Amino acid sequence: MSKAHTPAPCAAPQGSAPMACDGQTLAGGITRRTVLAGGAALAAPFVHAQERPVLRFAWWGGAGRHQATLAALKVFEQRHGVKVKAEYMGFAGYLERLTTQIAGRSEPDVMQINWAWMAMFSKRGNGFTDLSTVAKHLSLDQFTEDDLAYGRAAGKLNALPSSFSARVLLWNQTAFQRAAVPLPQTWDDLFATGAAFRARLGDSAFPLDGELYDMILLSQSYIQQLHGTPFVDPARPRVAMSVGAAHDWVRTYRRLVDTHVATPLPLRASLGGAEKPTEQQPDWVAGRWAGNYTWDSTIALRSSTLQPGEKLTLGTFPTLPTAQDSGLFGRPTVMYTIGRNCRQPELAARLMNFLLTDPEAARILGRTRGLPSAKSSLAVLQAQGGLPPLELAAHAQIQAQRDAGRLKRPAPLFEHARFQKFMREVFETIAYGKTTDADAARRLVDEGNALLQRIQ
Repeated sequence: MSKAHTPAPCAAPQGSAPMACDGQTLAGGITRRTVLAGGAALAAPFVHAQERPVLRFAWWGGAGRHQATLAALKVFEQRHGVKVKAEYMGFAGYLERLTTQIAGRSEPDVMQINWAWMAMFSKRGNGFTDLSTVAKHLSLDQFTEDDLAYGRAAGKLNALPSSFSARVLLWNQTAFQRAAVPLPQTWDDLFATGAAFRARLGDSAFPLDGELYDMILLSQSYIQQLHGTPFVDPARPRVAMSVGAAHDWVRTYRRLVDTHVATPLPLRASLGGAEKPTEQQPDWVAGRWAGNYTWDSTIALRSSTLQPGEKLTLGTFPTLPTAQDSGLFGRPTVMYTIGRNCRQPELAARLMNFLLTDPEAARILGRTRGLPSAKSSLAVLQAQGGLPPLELAAHAQIQAQRDAGRLKRPAPLFEHARFQKFMREVFETIAYGKTTDADAARRLVDEGNALLQRIQ
């Protein structure tokens, strides 16, 4: 006789009744299939949580940008069932951390970068994901061809701009009225303001303030209009200025300082540091420093500290009659890119597109990264109302120059960290009287060319 089949008990959690391994009924009418089905249901949330996609997004900024970005990311997470790991900080140390991550192939999936960093990390266009491979997830029609051109490296689309920023002249109209000086319209007008301010308001009054880099760029604009070339060739890693043009550049910088138009570097250094922002300078707050050459994205900061009664206005950018372009320096404020080692590039592209073009994201992010480059996002903010008139005027001034082809794309290497350091060092020697104009010009050309060859 054959023995009756007895279900073999399976291992069960401690304190539980034994289960059958073949689906037969156990005590209480419970079958193995019932137990397995129940177990699967209990395990489902755990499995779902484990499989939830995760993206890393890194950016820098201040408290306002952080809060708005986190709120926008929450909306994206809810819509797409995604977890976005936010990696944010202030600007100090951000590039160093990103450099280490990229070198170790552990960079975030989506990153906020400066435009010039493309020349550091993606010289041949392969340092970041080629966005053409995920173009179906990107609303590229929201950007102009010029916008897209700023994001290309070696012909590959590496990044998209959040906004565009360029240099503008801001004038304290009230201070100019006190000095009985009209707002400058031409370069000659600008160069004449210093003597008038000194004569009528004293030695502590200056028509224009700016950090060293601000004055380097303003002087370069004049030379670009005069000689038809910027310092660095946009197409090749070489200095485009002749020694004669570089000599004029140095003399233009010195002229701004020596004629009492611009605040001297040693004076700024003695008042809390040469790089102390203009809006933190007591002389700016009180209206003794009456102008600033700055990024249009800083207008809100500059105006925020002026004492009551001081009125800020946008200046006309001076242009020589023979100039082929304005010489204005402009480029994307910040850009978004996808890491080369991103394992979910399509999902990362959706996140990038959301941040740049989604209407709800536009309302949440506002102007935390400047006025949006994407047409739809800018339209959302315009329809919403409340955009500061001065910022809109600056945006229109810059866009008019771009539309007219008078704001040329600069060389990315011009803003390379090592090249920036070199330029500043040369102009510091000029500011402190440690070199002659001729020697400084020769250094700018000869040493500039050598450095460009090393960092290209």
